[in-house]
Amino acid sequence: MIDHSSKLPNVGTTIFAIMGQMAAQHNAVNLSQGFPNFGADPKLLELVNRALHEGHNQYAPMQGIYPLRELITDKMQSLYGKAYDPEREITITAGATQAIFTAISAFIRPDDEVIVFKPAYDCYEPAIELYGGKVIPVQLSTTDFKIDWKAVQSKVNAATKMVIINSPHNPSGTLLSKEDMLQLENLLQGTNIILLSDEVYEHIVFDNSSHESAAKYPNLASRSLICASFGKTFHVTGWKLGYVIGPKELMKEFQRVHQYNVFSVNHPMQRAVGTYLKDESHYRSLGKFYQEKRDYFLKGIGTSRFTFNPSKGTYFQILEYATITDESDIDFSKRLIQEHKIASIPISVFNLNHEDHRQLRFCFAKTEDTLDKAAEILNKI
Repeated sequence: MIDHSSKLPNVGTTIFAIMGQMAAQHNAVNLSQGFPNFGADPKLLELVNRALHEGHNQYAPMQGIYPLRELITDKMQSLYGKAYDPEREITITAGATQAIFTAISAFIRPDDEVIVFKPAYDCYEPAIELYGGKVIPVQLSTTDFKIDWKAVQSKVNAATKMVIINSPHNPSGTLLSKEDMLQLENLLQGTNIILLSDEVYEHIVFDNSSHESAAKYPNLASRSLICASFGKTFHVTGWKLGYVIGPKELMKEFQRVHQYNVFSVNHPMQRAVGTYLKDESHYRSLGKFYQEKRDYFLKGIGTSRFTFNPSKGTYFQILEYATITDESDIDFSKRLIQEHKIASIPISVFNLNHEDHRQLRFCFAKTEDTLDKAAEILNKI
């Protein structure tokens, strides 16, 4: 046996794998994992088929195919008023998680500090630790998941290398406001801190709200790497296709790592998405599409004992259960699978010190039939 010490000794099986395996074992309605259970647009699938048969089956350019990068530039200009150079400021990635990992690996050195807001998507912290960085966690408020900017200010020092934000936010379904972004812009002014902005749910925003991209704020855009996902946007998470945008100085360093990490990503799917993206309705209508699913799910559980604030974005809904049981969220979520045949994700695993506020995350990116079955179960608990 080879004797070695783990570089990530505290990392075990993810909660997503645990709950997914339990859901399969108990034949439960699975609202735990964050992906749709309905198909992609047949038009998009046909475009992939066409690209395959047209011979786009060899390596794409390292940065991604130029026509797709050019369309991303147009989209960013149209939505956020920020012009990016498609030649030097955009890279197509193997999903947003690869973009996030590569961004961290390109800039974080031993003892660099990275501010992470908790609860946080679980890929951030292991990547930071893998490169010797130090996670500086800031807990969001209990029920509305707001940021205490004075607390953030107190964490910033000469060792702070990066701040990671995520809006629309997974797992809470909340949004950063314009005021939040202005406070962040003011806090980072005059520093060399890089902002890593996880914006994979940028188009899934509800109730006439706006997504406050870092690209909209000049003093943030100039220090930001923005990560996005075609998989999330077009219901094809298994394609693992995303992109990262940022100023050329940061993108140069990002690509130095990217070229040895994955080099380039799926060529025919880039071609397909590049054509599909020309019709803006394919992403501009996404908020309405998922808001209808959110509303359908919440109306369906209207007689349940769960309490909630309607999600403001993403395809996740937090349900609180303090009026139902005193069990921990991990124990309760497991019992829901075993006894009631419905799967969710406990929020405490993402919180600072695993704080437990009796909250579960449910994914409503499902067919109406699946949501009906879930509502029937939840109403009886």
